[in-house]
Amino acid sequence: MTASNRRVMWHGMFLFLLGMLTAFIEPHVTNVRMGLAAHLVGLTNGIFLIALGAIWNEVSLQPRGKTIAFWTALWGTYVNWLFTVLASMLGTGAVSPVLAPGLSAQAWQEGFVMAGFISVFIAMLTSSVLVLWGLRARGAHAAG
Repeated sequence: MTASNRRVMWHGMFLFLLGMLTAFIEPHVTNVRMGLAAHLVGLTNGIFLIALGAIWNEVSLQPRGKTIAFWTALWGTYVNWLFTVLASMLGTGAVSPVLAPGLSAQAWQEGFVMAGFISVFIAMLTSSVLVLWGLRARGAHAAG
């Protein structure tokens, strides 16, 4: 086990813990459904990072690519949790009307939350493509 994959797994466990702790604020937010989503986002994104850490040594990328994959994965998972918590507290509804029936916040709050989730999408897409690229079969390994 290398220091870098342990780091990814550490962040996974920390985010999992944040997801667990989010359950305590869930009943007290403006949008309880989004509060539940925040709790689950923390748990699932934590598990995702733990799984990513488990395969991290198999991701074959140039150092710059691996660094980008690492930081975009962290950005995407942590910011996803953070903005889901924020959306639950503010009661924003534009991003997910299913989780916020009849709720809406001030226009700037809706826009801010939307921008946060767009950054999550871009980060996770970037990280996923890089990790997939780094896991592709190469040369003699392709046959086995």
